[in-house]
Amino acid sequence: MEKLDYVVRPIASEDELKKVIEINMVTLPEHYPYFFWYEHYELWRDIFVVALVNEQIVGYNMCRIEYGIGHIRKGIVRQGHVVSIAVLPEFRRRGIATALMVYAMDSMKKREVSEVYLEVRVSNESAIRLYEKLGFKKVKILRRYYLDGEDAYLMAKEL
Repeated sequence: MEKLDYVVRPIASEDELKKVIEINMVTLPEHYPYFFWYEHYELWRDIFVVALVNEQIVGYNMCRIEYGIGHIRKGIVRQGHVVSIAVLPEFRRRGIATALMVYAMDSMKKREVSEVYLEVRVSNESAIRLYEKLGFKKVKILRRYYLDGEDAYLMAKEL
């Protein structure tokens, strides 16, 4: 596969948000109402990141920060939550998803997040391999997590 030049940066405008939603609609079965996307855009813009090739958005990573019981650490912790990540099919296997994750996690560290977690379909082997490569561990199985009844792994990593 040929080397691809891309840029990863925080989302910058509502027009970019609309493009992110379009990518979500064609790549993932899970969709959210516009207000949910907009809330993340408004509140966590620095950890809601996009990947661009030739100034066109080809992927995104929508994250947020929460307080909750730690999945890795004990007690109540400041957590980063990877809510949704996707890359257009024609741009996959080029390191873009890895770059989106690394950028978001580095930004979360700057916001004093102590761990990051996500949910992933148990059948999504390529995503699971990516997360394990980045140091995530399977913490538990969330039974019937997705609307279609599929289970999810909750995966987490200390930052």
